[in-house]
Amino acid sequence: MNTVLVIGWEYLKNRRRQTVLSIVGVMLGVSFFIGIASMMKGMHDYFIEKLIDVAPHVKIMDEFRNPQQQPVYQRFPDAAVELRGIKPREEIRGIHSARSILERLTAMDGLAVSPVLQGQVFLRYGGKDVAAALTGIRPEMERHASNLERDMTQGDLNALLTNSNGIIIGEELAHKLGARLGAKISAISPAGNTRTMKLVGLFNTGVTEVDGSTGYAMLKKVQILQDRENRINQINIRLQNVDDATSLAADLEKRYGYRTESWQETFANIFEMFVIENIIMYSTVGVIIIVSSFGIFNIISTSVNEKSRDIAILKSIGFSEGDIRKVFLFQGIVIGLIGSIFGWVLGAMLVEMLASFRIDLGEEVNMPIKFEGMPVFRSVWLYIGGAVMATLSSVISAYIPARKAAALYPVDIIRGAA
Repeated sequence: MNTVLVIGWEYLKNRRRQTVLSIVGVMLGVSFFIGIASMMKGMHDYFIEKLIDVAPHVKIMDEFRNPQQQPVYQRFPDAAVELRGIKPREEIRGIHSARSILERLTAMDGLAVSPVLQGQVFLRYGGKDVAAALTGIRPEMERHASNLERDMTQGDLNALLTNSNGIIIGEELAHKLGARLGAKISAISPAGNTRTMKLVGLFNTGVTEVDGSTGYAMLKKVQILQDRENRINQINIRLQNVDDATSLAADLEKRYGYRTESWQETFANIFEMFVIENIIMYSTVGVIIIVSSFGIFNIISTSVNEKSRDIAILKSIGFSEGDIRKVFLFQGIVIGLIGSIFGWVLGAMLVEMLASFRIDLGEEVNMPIKFEGMPVFRSVWLYIGGAVMATLSSVISAYIPARKAAALYPVDIIRGAA
């Protein structure tokens, strides 16, 4: 082994207790980084997967991103025009020319399209009234544009075709109503219409909000119930490649004028929350790494002070400033690498321990998304990232005292002036 490295290794062995404590600090920093990053990334991926599963990738709605201008403002954009006494036109809301839009979308490759009419209703059963969002669908199109058929736990999507007044609701909503398959449920719309519907299916998406407040029925029946015949207020689109959602939404909004949202825009608030969580996570792990770095700095600074006479002798016999610097930098690198290796082992154990957790919060805890186990993300890049971060901070901590050691003058040390 190189003489410089041998000297650095001996210095580490002489301060065994402090060296071990520094290695433990690096090990904890790396293992916590791996464990927390694995858990957070796993949670994020699980959330996104669930949200993408239950929501359309792109949806065209019967509203506009900006209020429409009066024709006179469009005709004379720079003129001093003022309109007064404008009376809004009363009309039934919905997407105009929906049939032609659907035909064009259906002809595009890689898209599954489903026209729907969504509206609020009260579902009444056994004296209980529960507010719900009732969505009118065409089962033959909906089965390709959503995972409703896959998420059904009782009944079948085709039951809507054989039971004209059939309704499918989430398990959580059925639990609130106390209804079982085959129950006769009254649906009351804001338009004042009431219809008795037969419960023909239950679904469970794992998303509490959806399972507790959503129902599906035939599009025609919902149009009559909402007093909006031959109208739809949303077109749901499912893509083969979900990453194309943003560009497709922008293109469709520009083409048809209606507000069109991608799943990224719909859940933008949740993604912002993820950013805050990441900041908290990296701050916490960063503090652990910094604390362990101070330990390394302290060890090597003390070593420089204790070995000042050794440094003088080494420089007297021909060791350069670079050699002296390498002696102490080597100590920081060794502590960082050994701490990282032990951190990998502890981090892997932490990840597997988190993955083995089973979460049962009980019915009284209302989580947005239900978890059966702790989702974790496994990637070799987490281990590499933790080791690089820890080793780099160790080298930086060692560099300052190493530079001080290299700058010492042997004559001053021997005379006792240093």
